[in-house]
Amino acid sequence: MLNNTPSDQQHTHFYKYQGAGNDFVLVDNRSLKFQYKDNNIVLQLCDRRFGVGSDGLMLLQDHPDYDFEMLYFNADGRLGSMCGNGGRCIVAFAKHLGIIDTETNFLAVDGPHYAKISAEGNWVELQMIDVQDIENDGSAYVLNTGSPHYVDQVSDLKDMDVFSRGKEIRNNSTYKAEGINVNFVEDKGDHLFVRTFERGVEDETYACGTGVTAVALAMAKAHDQKGSLKTDITVLGGKLRIEFDYDGKDFSNIFLCGPAELVFEGDVKL
Repeated sequence: MLNNTPSDQQHTHFYKYQGAGNDFVLVDNRSLKFQYKDNNIVLQLCDRRFGVGSDGLMLLQDHPDYDFEMLYFNADGRLGSMCGNGGRCIVAFAKHLGIIDTETNFLAVDGPHYAKISAEGNWVELQMIDVQDIENDGSAYVLNTGSPHYVDQVSDLKDMDVFSRGKEIRNNSTYKAEGINVNFVEDKGDHLFVRTFERGVEDETYACGTGVTAVALAMAKAHDQKGSLKTDITVLGGKLRIEFDYDGKDFSNIFLCGPAELVFEGDVKL
């Protein structure tokens, strides 16, 4: 809420973006007028029945050392870890606002990020953090690509009850306290098909950027693929591509590539 005094309430201008079906409410908060300490405000904006509706909320703010700073909130109202598709969408938003042109360096919760954006402003290639450690949980892989992820190889993914199975893993004794994003992957030969249950949203989403990144890296390790690699991934909301280098130990030069599009903008009074 901008102000608790009804007579002083103001409208907040927002923008709705989506990246492969992963959708977000974005607010230009360079003026710092949007006060985000009340989780209920984020909950209201993200609510698909009583608000704008989204998988999360992002604030774009000034930073003295970067083009801008990204603050990401999960749909449950809490400050979130890195969101890859959100990062791509906020880069498109920054271009829309005239803050950047075709390249940017910005700050997110997991550190600085570099990104490239097309002249049209609807295709973003976002550099992710380097990854060294991939652990095993039974036959599944566990790693952090800015957010923690669980990757499980399955068959017949199209017909799987991702919500129930993902919720069960996310809330088991190992992961319940901190939470984890649960990704299921099916190898289709020329691409990977991925579905994700996201913590914070507590539901399946149409795409998860850090999730498909985690899947691409985990599958490279599983199949002992090394070198400069490109992995095409299909999610419920569209297609994404992960590019990275893998020397058998470390993953570097990781880029999450895909669409980022403005859906609509408007004003809302909270």
